[in-house]
Amino acid sequence: MLLDRHLLDSLETSLDADTRERLQQAAKAVIAAKERGRRVVTVVGSGPNLHEGVTTLIAACIRAGLIDGVITSSAVVCHEMGGTLERVHRVHCDDLPPMHLAMPFDRRLEASIMPPEQFAELRQEMLADEAYYRLLLAAPGKKIIKAAANLAYPLGLRTERLAREAQTLATTAGLPLEYLVGLGADANTMLGAGARRGVPVIVGIPQLVGGGAVGLAIGDAMTISERAGRVAHILDSADVIIESAVVLTQEIHDGPFETYTGHGLWAQWDGQPTFSLAEKTIIRIDLDPNLRLAWERERSGGVVSQAIAEGLPKTKLVGVPFRMEMSGFCRLPGSLPIIADIGVVWPLLMTQVSSALGVELDFCSYPQSTRMGKRCASGSSKKCVPCRAQICWPMLAQ
Repeated sequence: MLLDRHLLDSLETSLDADTRERLQQAAKAVIAAKERGRRVVTVVGSGPNLHEGVTTLIAACIRAGLIDGVITSSAVVCHEMGGTLERVHRVHCDDLPPMHLAMPFDRRLEASIMPPEQFAELRQEMLADEAYYRLLLAAPGKKIIKAAANLAYPLGLRTERLAREAQTLATTAGLPLEYLVGLGADANTMLGAGARRGVPVIVGIPQLVGGGAVGLAIGDAMTISERAGRVAHILDSADVIIESAVVLTQEIHDGPFETYTGHGLWAQWDGQPTFSLAEKTIIRIDLDPNLRLAWERERSGGVVSQAIAEGLPKTKLVGVPFRMEMSGFCRLPGSLPIIADIGVVWPLLMTQVSSALGVELDFCSYPQSTRMGKRCASGSSKKCVPCRAQICWPMLAQ
């Protein structure tokens, strides 16, 4: 999608002055790192990163040489294996014959929307119940776009079984499962872009449980210690780390091999490879204003460090609801919180970076709420290029 300069300008003006200033600081840090030939990596959760097109923008940044590593969740791997977003037909169980299955609380089931020839091809890979599939499609319901490869039949089931097959290959070859499935993923996913360019894309340890059997397969394919070492290597290699709509980042801020705020003391004692985040810039894009409050109070009076030093509850001393990942982040000297919508910050940040470095991005995401963000998601764009599986990337209009 070509850059819409007017829209980008309007997105920037929608931010308050403090956020715009920190966005500029973040852009300068990324630009400086790339000019020195250093690495920039990102830590990405699922949810908003998928729906706002951020993961697809990160894939474009990988192709452009602007992002050099990704730590993500098994849920993202699951969704990217299915194409990120998918059109499904959603129905209510009350409109179906009684089934001997445990139903979700909302009693909704989904069918993947695909042409008959694709369903026939899928049946060459796995046993698929065509009668059940047709029953779902024939029931009254609603067609929506949602995260792919999750609960819709049959692609959700296919993805989980495919992950178990990939697990066997991964353990045999001694490679991360994420890399192997990336070889077959679309180039517009982080997995696909990373595998093609040799950029590591790996699931962090607290984010292993997601995507059903996909998360289990990823976890079973590699020991926890090896995964922790690979995550540490990605972080150690970077000058700048960008965190985007992600929680449970203790392994990032105080992981088993990190020595500044972390628990890497005894690993260092025993001669294992360790690293420090002390000299790195850690940018966190988050909607929680309590992160900024905790960060400011640490900067102004060392409140978080004081609570830890005295063994006191951080929530009561800082005076805000305190998420665990705030602890290490606030104490890192190079941390920088940006409290804003990731769908706004990412395109602004990376277009500034690419422009300053003279690098052309072949894709840019836009927030769902904007004209450009809605254009392809609504199915109204004549330029929309569906993939072979008819899985929809909103905003992927070339």
